[in-house]
Amino acid sequence: MFYSFYRIRDKPVFHYPCTSVICYKDCQNINLSVDDITVYGGVYGNKQDSAFSNIEAALQASSNPLVLPSLVWSASDSVLELFQRELGIPAVHISPSTLEEFQLNASQPSLLAVHLPYTSGTETKEMLLKNDKIIGEILGMFKSQGVPYTAVYTSLKPSIIIQETPIMEKSAIGRALLQAPPQPSVKPPVTFENISGQPCIMLWAENLTVTHGQESLDLGPGAFNGSATLNGSTCNQTLSRLVLNYQNVLGFTSLRLIFSMRNSLFPVSARYWSVMEQLVIEYDGKTSVFNGSGGIYSPAEYSFHCQNVSSTQSPLLVPTASAAPWRLSFTDFQIQGFNLQSGNFSYASDCAGFFTPGIWMGLITTLLMVLILTYGLHMIMQVRTMDRFDDPKGPAISVPLNE
Repeated sequence: MFYSFYRIRDKPVFHYPCTSVICYKDCQNINLSVDDITVYGGVYGNKQDSAFSNIEAALQASSNPLVLPSLVWSASDSVLELFQRELGIPAVHISPSTLEEFQLNASQPSLLAVHLPYTSGTETKEMLLKNDKIIGEILGMFKSQGVPYTAVYTSLKPSIIIQETPIMEKSAIGRALLQAPPQPSVKPPVTFENISGQPCIMLWAENLTVTHGQESLDLGPGAFNGSATLNGSTCNQTLSRLVLNYQNVLGFTSLRLIFSMRNSLFPVSARYWSVMEQLVIEYDGKTSVFNGSGGIYSPAEYSFHCQNVSSTQSPLLVPTASAAPWRLSFTDFQIQGFNLQSGNFSYASDCAGFFTPGIWMGLITTLLMVLILTYGLHMIMQVRTMDRFDDPKGPAISVPLNE
């Protein structure tokens, strides 16, 4: 779209009462893009072959020319409506054949819509030349009569349509930067607060799997999303009791998971240690008890962490006779019942012993390397030179070649 705006007496053209507006449009299906100006405009020095000589002259003569490389198609259709709304007058539609019959009125503003001939096909340049000639005649008529004007040259749609490829398709055919997948959010630990509002017990686990008979259930989601209540939990300087209350799980109306911990002084180490004494399951009036094997403990200032707390293989929770139908398996288990500060777990004391499988592998590998090195050094030290028959003071031995 090309605009040739004139300012008269330093006022916008739409505010000047006697300014005429000319809108050049094709009646149907005109295709025009800025690329057509490059192809048919003689931009490489062949100005005599330009199909837009009158348009170029009008732009150069205008004090306020404006060129818009592209427009939304709906915007091109609404150009006349915009001018009619701003000027407050209806548009007069004329064709080149009726141009001679039209009379200009310099005392009244007017809005002219000039419909140019269809310009597509093999004779595009010839039709553009004819349209440019018509535009020159109309502008000459306005100039000869001294009527100020604003001319607009536009089309209904572009001749070249650029297809936008979706982002997913672009990434499939070329190199592109990929955003790292978002890290999964870490679920907050279960926290019980004392009467003063300070956290005194915290528990976290990847899974809290409880099995009764042949039916298993992970109680972790219910504990960490808030659906399990903490009613019955207590804490003080000596005892901590965390209670997780569930409803309608594993076929039971109610189920309670109770962690009992004690803060005790051990004379041998002369320090306080936090020990989990029992884990109790209460369900529909029945009770099952798992005793701590002595493996769930940590210094009172630390939290306890273990990758796997189980009641079956190498059990840290030893089931009593009442807990025979139950099996427990806690993954990435961490708990702290004393000396919590700032609502975070303290340094974790891990349940891993010194002679873990990984440590055994490292020790055996190191031992093999030491044995190989020792054997190699021993073999090097056993090497003897073959100089026992050489006498450096005696005559040299000569062997004739003939013999």
